[in-house]
Amino acid sequence: MRKDITVTAQPREGRGKNEARRLRVKGQAPAVLYGAGRDAVAVAVDPREVGKILQSRSGYNTIFNLTVQGIEDTPAMIVASQRDPVRDNLLHVDLKRIDLTKRIDVKVRVTVSGEPQAVKLQGGLLEVIGREIEIECLPDEIPESFNVDVSELMIGQNIRAGSIPLTGSMKLTSSPDLVIAHAVAMKAEAEPVAAIEGAPESAATPAEPEVIKKGKKEEAVEAEPEKKKK
Repeated sequence: MRKDITVTAQPREGRGKNEARRLRVKGQAPAVLYGAGRDAVAVAVDPREVGKILQSRSGYNTIFNLTVQGIEDTPAMIVASQRDPVRDNLLHVDLKRIDLTKRIDVKVRVTVSGEPQAVKLQGGLLEVIGREIEIECLPDEIPESFNVDVSELMIGQNIRAGSIPLTGSMKLTSSPDLVIAHAVAMKAEAEPVAAIEGAPESAATPAEPEVIKKGKKEEAVEAEPEKKKK
């Protein structure tokens, strides 16, 4: 989506980690501008301006005006950005020149709205599977997002990427079978197994193991025969 935003960039001659550190100390972020059949240009940008674009609803799909002082003015998009995992400050940005007359491939966010019939009437659940789809279109026709209405979904039904309406020069490049959302039944909890009616008690409850006890010693012991007297 094209926005009325202008970002000013300063050309830079130095390369490497030391130069990048010096730029960050000055409050700038190193970046590279390329594309549209022209040479790549090393530049420095204001990380706050880049951050505002990335945090907007259109995010990476935002087309803005980039002014590289003393070199060129061009429509551009942010292709990639790198942040410090600890401080979260912007470390590097890749910028791409955009030819407004040529189609480009972009990923567009998909949102859902409405309460499905499966939830209201059938006690089911809505599961959102796909959060974005890929399309090809002219730069000026990139949508901010797609919204799909899930209010008519019943259990077992779904919405796929192929059913999302496209306008203008838009062409779906994701698989049309990609599931965006579907309605499913609640999982039933397992019921305890009931004892079989009429079964012997021993079948329902295992008998305790039999303990074999030692018997008493015989109390009566046969007396030895008396020895014969001589």
